[in-house]
Amino acid sequence: MDVYIEPLPRGQWGPIDGYSLEFADGSRFTSDIFRSELLAISEVILRGYKPLLAKVRITDKQATAHWKRPETANA
Repeated sequence: MDVYIEPLPRGQWGPIDGYSLEFADGSRFTSDIFRSELLAISEVILRGYKPLLAKVRITDKQATAHWKRPETANA
């Protein structure tokens, strides 16, 4: 199952304050906020899911062009 790594604050340009983890339906994977994409990827993989990273700042989970798989040995 895929988990989306969303940049925060959501729907805004500018600096990224952290990353949240969500399923495709928008429900939260965890309430934790991760300080880096690498930490978020590690958490998703540790729990046995497949991470998807945002390629754009303002994301849409239905738009496959907005997401990519991380380039890690574990993913």
